[in-house]
Amino acid sequence: MIDKHAIPTKLLWVDLEMTGLDAEQDVILEVAAEITDFDFQTLASYEAVIKQPREVVVERMQKNIWWADYPANRDQFVNNLDYGKPSDQVEQELIQLLEQHFGSEPAILAGNSIHNDRNFIKQWWPQFDLKLHYRMLDVSSFKIVMQGKYGVEFEKKEVHRAFDDIQASIAELQNYLEWFKKSLN
Repeated sequence: MIDKHAIPTKLLWVDLEMTGLDAEQDVILEVAAEITDFDFQTLASYEAVIKQPREVVVERMQKNIWWADYPANRDQFVNNLDYGKPSDQVEQELIQLLEQHFGSEPAILAGNSIHNDRNFIKQWWPQFDLKLHYRMLDVSSFKIVMQGKYGVEFEKKEVHRAFDDIQASIAELQNYLEWFKKSLN
């Protein structure tokens, strides 16, 4: 049983790139994970492209209008499909990463709109999901408060690659925390 009073010592930042947003129909194309302490110092990182059936990826991308706005990403993902790792291998490697760096401490998932990534993790990597804490740190929640209450905007590049998106999420949270630190002094 997870001790909900245990104080976390680190975060597991995860970003997935998928063919769409429906965890039951769409598939994972790429994953990046970065483990940081609460000073956002990197302790470990992981990246992988997932091997997926070409026909599934192309069909799902054609049904998702979002990909029309990112043709370079779309083409790069399609071209790299043959070089990816099997999904079950990636799940095992992620579990090994957690076991190595978190031990018995449940990993708190962090990122932007991380709930959707969690839906895909539950669907496609259920054993990995079991290693995660039920709590998550969603930077998007900070974004809502900062924009709505304080009028603070954080501009980030629209890269939509897993590792770059993690870096942007970490920078965004750091920006908000710095804003609070300055505002409270």
